[in-house]
Amino acid sequence: MKQHKYEEIAADIVRNIEGGQYLPGHKLPSVRALKERYQTSLSTIQSAYDDLLLNGWVESVPRSGYFVSARPVPVEDKGEIKVIRDPVFHANLAVITSENLQRSALSEFNVAAPGDLLLPQQLLLKTMQQVIREKGAALLKYYPPNGSAALRAAITKRAAHYHTRLQASELLITDGALQAIYIALAAVCEPGDVIAIESPCIFSVLEVIRVLRLNVVEIPVRPRTGFDIAALQQACRLHTFKAIVVTPNFHNPTGALMTDEQKRLLLQVAQTNGIALIENDIYGELYFDGKRPSTIRSFDDSGWVMTCSSFAKSLAPGIRLGWLSAGRFFRQAEQIRFAIGSAVSPVYQETMLKILESSAYEKHLRVFRRQLQAQCNQSIKLIKAHFPADTVLSRPQGGYHLWVQMPLQQDMKAFYRYCAQIGVKFTPGSAFSFRPIFEHSFRLVFADKYTAAKEAVLRKIGTYASTHQK
Repeated sequence: MKQHKYEEIAADIVRNIEGGQYLPGHKLPSVRALKERYQTSLSTIQSAYDDLLLNGWVESVPRSGYFVSARPVPVEDKGEIKVIRDPVFHANLAVITSENLQRSALSEFNVAAPGDLLLPQQLLLKTMQQVIREKGAALLKYYPPNGSAALRAAITKRAAHYHTRLQASELLITDGALQAIYIALAAVCEPGDVIAIESPCIFSVLEVIRVLRLNVVEIPVRPRTGFDIAALQQACRLHTFKAIVVTPNFHNPTGALMTDEQKRLLLQVAQTNGIALIENDIYGELYFDGKRPSTIRSFDDSGWVMTCSSFAKSLAPGIRLGWLSAGRFFRQAEQIRFAIGSAVSPVYQETMLKILESSAYEKHLRVFRRQLQAQCNQSIKLIKAHFPADTVLSRPQGGYHLWVQMPLQQDMKAFYRYCAQIGVKFTPGSAFSFRPIFEHSFRLVFADKYTAAKEAVLRKIGTYASTHQK
């Protein structure tokens, strides 16, 4: 797989570190020196160093340059199985939700859902009222377990616009994307089976894995390039995986976007090894520029890809309506969907059908994408201006997550205590892995409009972090 120039330069530096030419604490060549050595641009060299910073190989010292990291790089899985036990469920649940807290008293950057100021409230409520008037008592009856046939057809039609071929007859309407992932995993796995997951990986998926009593190999997600397929290939030589769970478009929490080339290669790995590839495309519609990124499903004619998505992230978190296209595993998934119980609320199904059949959804998305891009840029601007100089950020091209890596000398326990004291919530990196490898990272969600108060509190936290280091 062809590498970008900055990746080649970063790989050279890593080889020198691993070979002992650069030892821990060793000062690395300046950006300008590497520019001359590689005959490339300053921005390319800077991108190489940013990549090394995000992956823990180097550290930045303000006004002094870049140094080989004194801390060990998190050991990447070479096939080590993790036996999943309870990852402190209630503690992690508390850091991603607002339960028992007054939202007005908080500056929340932890809830991965559109904020009140970005919700298309008028569109949703007006459409819902219209549905109730038109359908009346029919909304009180059972709907098909797999979901409304008309809604499944509308989802299929929309997917065709971004070159993803779905069959309405093999689509399952689910209570959100998480239920779709649960069904997909339960359809292909037995307790004790081994699956490959992203690292970092969202807490809710980790809990599904724990409930299903599966074992995992964590595959690193590179902030710039996404799921590390080379690490997966190495792990495949050691283990028989039943499933791979991946978010190729605007990964949560890093925001990483896989290229079409990477998606095809990942599909090839899955097909060659006979592994179900569970694709979470929940953020695919939320790109900032250009055109919608492809799905892995768009390259698949084998049925090994199980694609799921939801409208909770693009419309409103209360619209609990997702879907799963289960490929060759449809019959198993259909049985599990039926066993789970009742169909998704008829009101939600009919509301989404009416929105999809009009131009309203696309109009909303165009506005929402611009708002998210502005929010992303504002978040990056505030952090770069007020947080410690050697704080490292991801640069998402869509979605609504920033992955923030704090300096090693930051006392993170004190940092979070201070955040709690002034009513601010981020999601700590510890919630994104079964291993303690993201202790100096956190996720910031920018899915709500910045107010003067929210900007002020980020400046305040950044100032605290800059002046309270070990």
